[in-house]
Amino acid sequence: MGAVIEVKYFNSFLLKKITESTSPHSNLYNGSFGIPTAIGGWARYNNGNINTDVSWAIEESRIRGGFNNTTVDFGVRAYTTTEEPEGFIRGNTLIYSGIFNSRTGINQTNVFSVGEDITKSLDPVNGTVQKLYAEDTNLIIFQENKISRALIDKDALYSAEGGSTAVNALTTVIGQIVPYAGEFGISRNPESFAVYGYRKYFTDRDRNVVLRLSRDGLTPISNYGMYDYFRDTFNTIDSGELPGRLTGGWDMYSKQYTLCLQGPQTLLDSNFATLSFDEKVLGWTSFYSYNPDQILSLRNNTYTIKDDKLYKHYSQTVPRNNFYGKNNITSVTFVFNPSPNYSKTFKTINYEGSSGWKILGFFSDKTGAIEESGLDIFVNDSTTQVLSLNEGEYVINPANGEAVLPSSYQSIFGVNQPGLPRLYAGFNRKENKYVANLINNTSLSSAEVRGGRDVTGIKGFFATVNIATDGVTDFGGAKQLFSVGSNYTINNGY
Repeated sequence: MGAVIEVKYFNSFLLKKITESTSPHSNLYNGSFGIPTAIGGWARYNNGNINTDVSWAIEESRIRGGFNNTTVDFGVRAYTTTEEPEGFIRGNTLIYSGIFNSRTGINQTNVFSVGEDITKSLDPVNGTVQKLYAEDTNLIIFQENKISRALIDKDALYSAEGGSTAVNALTTVIGQIVPYAGEFGISRNPESFAVYGYRKYFTDRDRNVVLRLSRDGLTPISNYGMYDYFRDTFNTIDSGELPGRLTGGWDMYSKQYTLCLQGPQTLLDSNFATLSFDEKVLGWTSFYSYNPDQILSLRNNTYTIKDDKLYKHYSQTVPRNNFYGKNNITSVTFVFNPSPNYSKTFKTINYEGSSGWKILGFFSDKTGAIEESGLDIFVNDSTTQVLSLNEGEYVINPANGEAVLPSSYQSIFGVNQPGLPRLYAGFNRKENKYVANLINNTSLSSAEVRGGRDVTGIKGFFATVNIATDGVTDFGGAKQLFSVGSNYTINNGY
């Protein structure tokens, strides 16, 4: 009689063989792919237009199926163990992969062999690596608190006298790391980096400086007349929960480094300052009215990106000082300080240049504290606005004696109506110079006998003047300003 043999499937192999035949044993197929209803039976399935049969067989895991014979095993397995298998970030370390050669088809950029020396660590006390920049055969490394350069594909040999010589080394990718002189870094603002030629510009917000890296090393260019400004601005740019940004870029059109200081409220587009540095004058020449997300240059053109849109600057088809569809005025603020030891009365204002400039404000210096009602009051004189030539132009209606502005008198009287001389409430033009009287607009203080409109001009040791373009004269056109002056008198000889 037959014998029953029990097979332990966990110690056996279930083998499958596919042959192209037309065996009729389809009744053994249970509907699942390749799984028979009975071991040793036949399961047939249709593969496209070819009928194929699947043959199943049992194979023991022990050689010849004998008792205690050798068992099939996984064999030797190579593996490593680590006490901390989770990943971690080494912010002060560089790592490089295998080589890439597009001509020969070699691409090992995803190969990081731990058996090779593929890491280079920097001093962790200088913070994390924020940016890398390759220049010639050197790699410039920007950490938070330090700027260094590393040799590429070569190393340095030092002599007993202290000199060094670069030597090519076939097995060296990142060679000796040499720090630049000066305790400066890039903080956490790699977006402030810009490069032109051999000059690199960036900020170190932690040390309140803007830096230039060139052949002569690191130079704090924020010290060129703007040390106080950057110190105060960098100290407040991180106030609040939202971090500030320092967006930098090279303006190829005007050959200037442009930097936008974006405070924590830049989401409202209300707290920012954009200014530029000019190498020709070694100074910060201008503030701008635009708040870019990125600044970049291509060929001879300068572009900025704002709200995912690309804008071209210095375009001849857009009015001047129109940024991102918004018109802005151009203004210059300066100080009149002649004879600084004497109190003066500034009586007039004049300038040479294009028509279309007006005085937004003319203010004297503040006096010392005057105690009134228990409070310390600081007093200074100011004037009314001085309108531009076209803004302040008017005529007198002979019918009622009222002043008629240019926008209305042309339609009432005609442009060339005789007998109506043009008058000016602001600047008037004489001998190709624009001149105007200063009208005092200061309230009479308790210590004054006469003041306000009863006196001529404003008094003070110096005066701050803000001159700006109007919105009616050649709108969007070029405006030139050569010089601004004021007539004044010395008060009482003191």
